[in-house]
Amino acid sequence: MQKATGQDGGEAAVVGTDGTGPADASGLTGDGTGPLAGIVVADLSRVLAGPYCTMLLADLGATVIKVESPGGDDTRTWRPPVHGDMSTYFMSANRNKHSIALDMKDPEQLELVHRIVGEADVLVENFKPGGLAKYGLDADSVAERWPHLVHASITGFGTAAGAHLPGYDMLVQGVSGFMSLTGETDGPPQKGGVAMMDVMTGLHCAVAILAALREREGSGRGQHVELNLFMTALSGLVNQTSAYVAGGAVPRRMGNDHPSLFPYGPFACRDTDLIISVGNDRQFARLAEVLGMPELAQDEKFATMSARNENRDELRALMVGRLGERDAQQWQDELVEVGVPCAPILGVDEGIAYAEKLGLDPVADAGGVPTVRHPVDYSRTPARHVKAPPHLDEDREAVLAWLEGRGADCEG
Repeated sequence: MQKATGQDGGEAAVVGTDGTGPADASGLTGDGTGPLAGIVVADLSRVLAGPYCTMLLADLGATVIKVESPGGDDTRTWRPPVHGDMSTYFMSANRNKHSIALDMKDPEQLELVHRIVGEADVLVENFKPGGLAKYGLDADSVAERWPHLVHASITGFGTAAGAHLPGYDMLVQGVSGFMSLTGETDGPPQKGGVAMMDVMTGLHCAVAILAALREREGSGRGQHVELNLFMTALSGLVNQTSAYVAGGAVPRRMGNDHPSLFPYGPFACRDTDLIISVGNDRQFARLAEVLGMPELAQDEKFATMSARNENRDELRALMVGRLGERDAQQWQDELVEVGVPCAPILGVDEGIAYAEKLGLDPVADAGGVPTVRHPVDYSRTPARHVKAPPHLDEDREAVLAWLEGRGADCEG
């Protein structure tokens, strides 16, 4: 059986990778498999960034206890759409978890929160900076009382001058420059179609936790990792922020065009658009051949990527003129055959169907509920989809039994 340092620094038993132990007896570990089997996560986060992170950890075998307020995670009320009586938004980031509702303003219930945190390996929270101090769950208090814990804090704009700013994804899309880059050249700035900064922050948080757990193996102590949506956004803008920081160039909105590649985007065919993504000169030569215009690849105005970028308007007109003679599917079939990257523009429903066509099995059943499966395939320890997203306080008795099995007094 694996061991971790428990409450107040003492050693506490953690469920073994064979599924044995008190946690398994209370029904909190699922099938006891996965690369993170034996890791316990106290999830005090809500909305998307934190819950998405902890769902990924749960998919990989961690036991995740979702501690909610009596009113529940805000996203439980974000509806429609719904599946039965549950918000599909909430469902998207909360499978494989165990829900218990506790009011931290109540001393007895706060003590239960402390017991859960003390028996966990990881604490994830996204309270406003300073908001947990009155509950004895701020970074300093956690580090002193439970030195074994990996404590991950997510904020919107950090804990310095931006500590008072609310951390909503769209605000970060705005101030990071992302919206200034999104939309048509002559149109207004646009947000992305999904809360991208939340999702990216959740991914970074999962990586940070895994790194801190790895370091704990040698030191025996956890550490505090801090993430904020704003820095995640600036990092996630990759080539665009690099263009300014390293090159002094301020990126601009270009619609569906790419600042450094051409042709790279949707092009009108006879019936609909087809995305063509040419990443090098060899691919362009193949494209020109399929279009019946091989001379384009020899023309000095188009032969190199830099030349194509400089003369993109002229090249675009030539391509659209030829592409308009046939349907998108006909062009796609020929381009795929010669290795030119291309794809149609699909709706979400069509995207799921396309993934099924490619044998990617995008939908996984989690306790009788359809969910989008974990995206990583493991050769020996596959991700699991064993428990439906929980109703509020659904697992209260199981969590209390788990605490009792670990020697905690859970009366109240």
